[in-house]
Amino acid sequence: MDIVVMVGQLILGLTILVGLHELGHMLAAKWFGMRVEKYAIGFPPKVFGKKIGETEYMLGLIPLGGFVKISGMVDESMDTEALKEEPKPWEFRSKPAWQRLIVMMGGIIVNVITGIVIYIALTYNYGESYLPANEAKYGVVANEIGKEIGFQTGDKIVAVNGKELQRFEDVYSMDMLLGRNAYYTVDRNGQRVDIKVPANLMDRVSDNKERMFFVQPRVPFKVGQVMAGSPAAKAGLQEGDFITRINNNEIKFFNELQQALHANAGKPVAIMVERAGKPFKLQAQVTEEGTLGFMQVPLLQYATRDYSIGEAIPLGTEQAFGVITANLKGFGKIFRGEVSASKSLSGPIGIAQIFGDTFSWYKFWSITAMLSMVLAFMNFLPIPALDGGHVVFLTYEMISGRKPSDNFLENAQKVGMVLLLGLMAFAIFNDVFKIIF
Repeated sequence: MDIVVMVGQLILGLTILVGLHELGHMLAAKWFGMRVEKYAIGFPPKVFGKKIGETEYMLGLIPLGGFVKISGMVDESMDTEALKEEPKPWEFRSKPAWQRLIVMMGGIIVNVITGIVIYIALTYNYGESYLPANEAKYGVVANEIGKEIGFQTGDKIVAVNGKELQRFEDVYSMDMLLGRNAYYTVDRNGQRVDIKVPANLMDRVSDNKERMFFVQPRVPFKVGQVMAGSPAAKAGLQEGDFITRINNNEIKFFNELQQALHANAGKPVAIMVERAGKPFKLQAQVTEEGTLGFMQVPLLQYATRDYSIGEAIPLGTEQAFGVITANLKGFGKIFRGEVSASKSLSGPIGIAQIFGDTFSWYKFWSITAMLSMVLAFMNFLPIPALDGGHVVFLTYEMISGRKPSDNFLENAQKVGMVLLLGLMAFAIFNDVFKIIF
């Protein structure tokens, strides 16, 4: 069932984004009087098709893309027989270069608009939930990666890139993970210490999404729901209890409890708790996994801010273009050798894992908005067979006044298709490799 939810979200998200992308091309083409022969979501074999006017609307069985077939255009169909005849007035190749440029940009523009609209809607409807920096007053817990780059458990992060930290979530911002010469400033036992972000930090945390949070706030807690039949229930632990000691280990924060339980996995432990202001001593058997069987209630106060539509518009737009900026920075790191391409690129399996095996509308639309901006960015790359490749050739034509020959465009399309198919094969193989190894 988990896989069904994951795959279902992937198919729904891609169907929406590809459908809108190809719709952008089709509407622009029809606006300029070009004949659109086919509008397809998904690749053959055909599941459904209906011809309305001059256009066949088709749904393909393979939901990993789509296409629009415009008369007189060299595209991924490689149907070039019609190009041997004299151009017809309704064909793509008969129209002025500026009109053809708008048609090729149509899909990218629609994807950008889609991403912006979704981000604005999410900002307006859900607002923003965040942990104020002053709530992380107990410092951080540094995991393996955090310790390697210089953090120590107990450090209090006070600034990022010299700017005072307002929201703890900014610790994981793309500016920090992908920026150059980024650094954190921490308060360590009353002294200010700068911790430089290594150039390959994104590469090191991308192996596992849990490693992304290389430092986390130290969290005081109390006992929440106790699972029926668990060691915690058998020991008499109750909701609302404060655990103060495990054997001889004083417990103030949840990470200290985790460490004590893992150190005593499979063993009996003495637990001191505070209940209604009074101390109680309990005995419990820790599971082999190092747990007791209860939910924790973090004692940190998160803040929520609501936005008016006037505030949501610039914030949502900024979020959308932030995705483009992050992609540009990411490509820069790949080209400089600071980030591994195999760890940064994901295919359909990797994207499905991003959606996850649980469903919420907020998460679904957040990921869909992000993918819409990524799709726009990727399609704008100057690779033949992508929209960006066509844009390059059309821009050359507009500047030089000379149109590339149909033979050149056909060969460029073939080269681009080979590159894209190779990239897709690499991405899929890379996804499988990550899962296996």
